[in-house]
Amino acid sequence: MGTTQLESVPEPKYWHLKTVLSEALETEFTVGEILPNERDLAARFGVARATLRQALEQLELEGRLQRRRGVGTTVAPPRVGVAVGTEQHAWPGANDDVWQPADCTQAVPPASVADALETGRDEPVHTVRRSRVTHGQPLAAELLYVPQSSVPDLTAIDAPSGAARARAVLRELQHLQLEGQENAVELGSARADDAKELDRLPGAPVLVVTTRYLAEGRTAALSVATYRADTCRLTFGDSGSVEIHQDPERRAS
Repeated sequence: MGTTQLESVPEPKYWHLKTVLSEALETEFTVGEILPNERDLAARFGVARATLRQALEQLELEGRLQRRRGVGTTVAPPRVGVAVGTEQHAWPGANDDVWQPADCTQAVPPASVADALETGRDEPVHTVRRSRVTHGQPLAAELLYVPQSSVPDLTAIDAPSGAARARAVLRELQHLQLEGQENAVELGSARADDAKELDRLPGAPVLVVTTRYLAEGRTAALSVATYRADTCRLTFGDSGSVEIHQDPERRAS
């Protein structure tokens, strides 16, 4: 990364600086490396710290940088592809599943989830909480809602809560014949609980992927996965429709 002063350009100075910094990230830094502090970077490029902060914020939004509490600004790992609309259907908890079960409780779900599952709005369902991590950093958090009718033999399993109970629910789901799944994607903002789990600030952009798992002619389970928008990209298969929601008031969780 050179020390040449930035010349006058028609585009905003911070945007030009962002381009210069982006090139430097590819040639001089490795994933996870901590950038010099703002004072040193601003002096190196001969710009005001306010200009530097704008450039860093843009790179963070694009997923090139991560600001970690107590650490500083680090180079982000490559974005992780989130497959949507492919023919590779499988129940959560299959052998190649990248999600890690964390907990399972029985609770009344949000009304929109109860409607999708066609359960009574006051009927508790199994709620499995899972997480997905890449390069040691949280990538996504999931709530998997499973009605009791989908796992009728679970009552015989001595695992009242926790990760063991979550794994038991996932195992029981495998006994159903999966007929298909439907996906919906929407852009949202991290709520307080999402932000804490994903190590982000409240209001940070997230992608919410809702998946309906179909069996026996009904929705046998519903997944609401919240992804950090700065660390992932959506990938689409050749078949399968994807519903895009742009209404910020509509949420499934």
